[in-house]
Amino acid sequence: MAGTDSYLLGRADAEVERLTRQIVTLGSDSEAQLDRIGIKHGEKVIDLGCGPGGVLHLLAERVGKRGHVLGIDRGRHFVELAQGFVKSRGLTQVEVCEGDAYDTGLPRASFDGGHMRLLLVNVPEPERAVRELVALVRPGGWVASFEADYLPCCCDPPLPALDRLMEAYAAYAHAQKIDLSVGRRIHRMFREAGVTDISVDAIVHVFPEDHERRWFQKRLIDNVRERMLEGGFITRDDLARDMAALEAHLARPDVQVMSNLFFRLTGRVGHAPVAARPH
Repeated sequence: MAGTDSYLLGRADAEVERLTRQIVTLGSDSEAQLDRIGIKHGEKVIDLGCGPGGVLHLLAERVGKRGHVLGIDRGRHFVELAQGFVKSRGLTQVEVCEGDAYDTGLPRASFDGGHMRLLLVNVPEPERAVRELVALVRPGGWVASFEADYLPCCCDPPLPALDRLMEAYAAYAHAQKIDLSVGRRIHRMFREAGVTDISVDAIVHVFPEDHERRWFQKRLIDNVRERMLEGGFITRDDLARDMAALEAHLARPDVQVMSNLFFRLTGRVGHAPVAARPH
């Protein structure tokens, strides 16, 4: 994040396409989380790691025309896409800027609420992003985090090729200092950053035959396949063999595909919000 862009999945066209689809496929899960917060019209909120659109439209709907939503992303291309996304929807209360989720440079305690979705599972040092988000929210304001835990992601009947692919992907992520199970510990990170009244739930989905998220794991690996090959996490022959087996398996109507776990956290900033740690 600071200095160099360490986003795990890169910012090529394939990742843009995946994140654009995710705006729709995770929309109802995010709506349910945001509805529980009780966001008021006129609030000023920030979304760290907004990507090419994320939940900016959902936040805009809840703050209304009198409110303000600021989306922050490290990638210039993602920022431009998000700006186009909000313009196409006429979301005049939404602004999108390039910035570092570890150190935005924005005034402390200047927002009524702060949100992040699937940021922490894709960057090293997730605690820094949590501290920054909390520091930006006023005492008594709300925070929300929607994060992944990749451990239970599976299919049945099981497929050894998928197990091998995910082992290679996990090794690649670990080498980038990424915690693929960060979702299970976000409650601890936010509590340590000064958040109170924490509530967490977890959701998992089983995808029917025609659901595009059945292909989620394949697309993740496709997005970083060259990096995995260059790093020696898998050979080209093994990758080609196992990806072909995975594609054939997912196309079978009798195969049940289950998502990873998603943890959804909400809470309130305490009366003495923790400032972002110097670095």
